[in-house]
Amino acid sequence: MRCVEPAGRLRGAVEVPGDKSASHRAVLLSALSDGPSRIEHLSGGEDVARTLGIVRALGASVHSAGATLVVNGSAGLAPARAALECGNSGTTMRLVAGVVATITGTHRLVGDASLSRRPMDRVAVPLRAMGADLEGTGEHCSAPLRVVGRDVLVGIDYTVPVPSAQVKSAILLAGLNAQGPTTVREAVRTRATTESMLLAAGVRVDVEDVGAGRRVRVWPARPRPHDWRIPADPSQAAFFAVLACIHRDASLDIPDLADEPERLGFVAVLARMGGAVTLARGEGRAALHARTSTLGATEVHAAEIPSVDEVPALTVAAAAATGTTVFRDVGELRVKESDRFAASIALARALGARAWGEADDLYVEGLGTSRRFARVELDAGLDHRMAMAAAVAGVAGAGACVRGAETVATSFPTFFERLEALA
Repeated sequence: MRCVEPAGRLRGAVEVPGDKSASHRAVLLSALSDGPSRIEHLSGGEDVARTLGIVRALGASVHSAGATLVVNGSAGLAPARAALECGNSGTTMRLVAGVVATITGTHRLVGDASLSRRPMDRVAVPLRAMGADLEGTGEHCSAPLRVVGRDVLVGIDYTVPVPSAQVKSAILLAGLNAQGPTTVREAVRTRATTESMLLAAGVRVDVEDVGAGRRVRVWPARPRPHDWRIPADPSQAAFFAVLACIHRDASLDIPDLADEPERLGFVAVLARMGGAVTLARGEGRAALHARTSTLGATEVHAAEIPSVDEVPALTVAAAAATGTTVFRDVGELRVKESDRFAASIALARALGARAWGEADDLYVEGLGTSRRFARVELDAGLDHRMAMAAAVAGVAGAGACVRGAETVATSFPTFFERLEALA
């Protein structure tokens, strides 16, 4: 169990880890390329370490050169002798499934208890349509997965039923070794990390916004080696932005963030709630400043934060606000590392707010300016985002004790140290 105590004053700049999404993709694209690629500011979390371990097992060369990681895929990839261990990382399992679908032979993907409950049919359906043989467990094709790859797949035109950057990315990665172009259509625009990184690696990609959604088409190609500089992770920054807004005396800066509209939706939500948050943008990066604010309730639609990863942090903001905040169409929270829908309700209640769910909508009636958070004790349930949400609430309120706090190592190993350093 890890406990944090209230802090009287928060000042400083917060360095958050390299963007986890970009880190996974930089490792995979480098392993698929025909020469050495260099990666700077790679996420140091366990999730990305799983992806690194898998590309090593598949035959890529990986070594460090100071603070830079060098990944060389020039020898080509081949089936591993042992199972590919994905740990707690859904991104690893889904993206790697797309990669190994194009490597002739049989591959076995395994994960921990939490990952083994998550639905993998979302990638199984399109990859089967492309010609791969993919089997899992139970109704939703959960891990362990058995993937039989093919040298060349068939390009498809696929509409993703549930918006997911992971599913989109798995299909695009498989499309690198398909006959003809592969098209993915999404009704809601999800993070465009894969598309932009494929373009940087010399792959032909066409992207077209269609209404609120997007059409992405990729042509078969082998990525070129590239020098990647990974920006800071916006989804990790969200916790510190919320902390600054709800704390009674705070002013925090978070530099070098990935400047992608689909990743920074939480900033607009906080601003709409009255949060003193500002973004300075330039050359694909953004610097975020957040300070003490008086928050009011708002309505948040899932399309504003397509991955819904920031909902636990925004739940804490809603618990501090005046009025009732509603998160619309966030049922996807139920199939994350934990049931974040139920966990977010439990956290808001533990802080002293009223919270409930109606179908896929989540409601939080905040405490407003007249009351402070209660001291909270929370079981993180193998979910790094719930652990971090409880911790920032504790620092701004009456303290918090988090069971299973070590799960932050999956994405932000130094989170608690960074939190303590600000006080």
